[in-house]
Amino acid sequence: MMKCKSGISNIYKIEAMGASSSQGDRLSTEDKEGRRDATFLNDLDYAVFGLGNKQYEHYNNMSRFMDAALEKCGATRVASIGLGDDDDDLEGDFETWKDTVLWPSLTEKYVKGGTDFAAAQKKDEGTSLPPCPYLVEFLKTEKSVDKTAATIQTSSKHYTQAVDCPMVARRELRDPSDPGSTIHMEIDISNQMDTMKYQTADNLGILPKNDSSIVEMVANTLNYDLDQLFHLLPNAEHGDSSAKHSLPFPTPCTVRECLERYCDLTGPPRRSDLKQLAPYARDEMDRRALLRMSSKEGKAEYKEKIVEAHVGIADIVTRLCTSIVCPLEHFIMVCPRLLPRYYTISSSSTVFPKTIHITLAVLETEKKDGGAFKGLCSSYLAGLEKGDMVRAFVRDSTFRLPKQVERPVIMFGPGTGIAPMRAVLQEKSHGRSKGVDHGASILYFGCKNRSMDYIYKDELESFNDEGTLTELHLAFSREQAQKLYVQHLLAKKAKETWSLIHDEKASIFVCGAVKMGADVDHTLQDIISLEGGMSRDKAKAYLDKMSVAGRFVQELWS
Repeated sequence: MMKCKSGISNIYKIEAMGASSSQGDRLSTEDKEGRRDATFLNDLDYAVFGLGNKQYEHYNNMSRFMDAALEKCGATRVASIGLGDDDDDLEGDFETWKDTVLWPSLTEKYVKGGTDFAAAQKKDEGTSLPPCPYLVEFLKTEKSVDKTAATIQTSSKHYTQAVDCPMVARRELRDPSDPGSTIHMEIDISNQMDTMKYQTADNLGILPKNDSSIVEMVANTLNYDLDQLFHLLPNAEHGDSSAKHSLPFPTPCTVRECLERYCDLTGPPRRSDLKQLAPYARDEMDRRALLRMSSKEGKAEYKEKIVEAHVGIADIVTRLCTSIVCPLEHFIMVCPRLLPRYYTISSSSTVFPKTIHITLAVLETEKKDGGAFKGLCSSYLAGLEKGDMVRAFVRDSTFRLPKQVERPVIMFGPGTGIAPMRAVLQEKSHGRSKGVDHGASILYFGCKNRSMDYIYKDELESFNDEGTLTELHLAFSREQAQKLYVQHLLAKKAKETWSLIHDEKASIFVCGAVKMGADVDHTLQDIISLEGGMSRDKAKAYLDKMSVAGRFVQELWS
């Protein structure tokens, strides 16, 4: 059952699967062979809250699937499923579900007398400092303690998996007339081949660093010594100190490294983070402001003053709530972790086995106060000099060329979405030079203007001239009165596209923004419905089947 596609259409087929003769017979046979039957979770009570984003087509699919699957396996649902939308207010969605669905359901089922847990919880909240799961031990030398990955939380394993590799080349891809910036960067992995070996179009996870000026402001405000070496330990009074996977990052390290590499100082904190920070404010006004914005009633104020204003923890402690006094171990507990940023590798592992290429747009936008908000990782990478080290690791991608090399590939990669397509084309070009008879390659690329941000122009035209690219379709959105995008060009090639995917079993690769991905998806459904002579629902099912088979692959970002 768990191997079936987790799309919405299949989620609601779970009951039918169990009732169908084929599935039912299989389960019955398994029972006779001594395996678990379909109700083996009948002693489990459960409730599901899903974390999703409505920008994505399959919104909260896995949560819906688990909610239905657990019931099918005999478990008892004690509260209706809740769905959180990270594109709006994930925490608000959870709080509403918790207060109006979860607590009342748990109270009715498990508590005699119907105690109001939510009210009791609020009543117990005070202004005393919260307990901390960590202790800080300051050291005189790093030799005092060995670093170990054994006690690091599973969610933080990337800190120990990443290795330092030098950046050996970079160049600007946009024309100087374009105010924006897109950078091509090459990273040397020749000394890390045991851990950094990659496949064409895999993902590269990069661990960014906070700007040193921001780190110094935070340290000065909170009275931290940046050069002080420390070791983080579990707090025995907070729980089982012997439990493994209990620490958020590897130590010993200096306070500087802690703030630079492991603490998210500039990203907007969640409302729950503000609530955790409030007890450390000595000024009553600061404390009330943090608690107000962390509440459901303060959701609009939080959105305006924190999210839309691009305010991070650093801004809060150094400018907005300067009465905050927070010991290092408590700051580590309260401050969100600095997470890796992922880039789809834009090089072929066959052509460039010892270097990894990435293509990144540098994010910079104006803040409401007139200052500049800069993307953390893209600004960090843009500031690197040749020879500087980048801490990174490789993660598998879903982009894989078809094993039947004669089958066509249709690619959509506007903007920096061209990255995996460049890697695929390098791989195909190399294969052609060795006599491999690859199938047709059709690329749809888009940008604002051919003279400003047509990145990798020379390479794409070279692939086209040599025959690696069978068709190159270009959408320059700002070169005419009505904006033109890749999905518009696709719609004009309806008959050819249907023939490629239906008759020649072409694969489709899409990389870029979620909105673009959705538009391409809908256009493909239109084509399949029209040219295939089927209903819209059947056209969607056709595309879903291609996705399950690995022939329709999307890597999108919001």
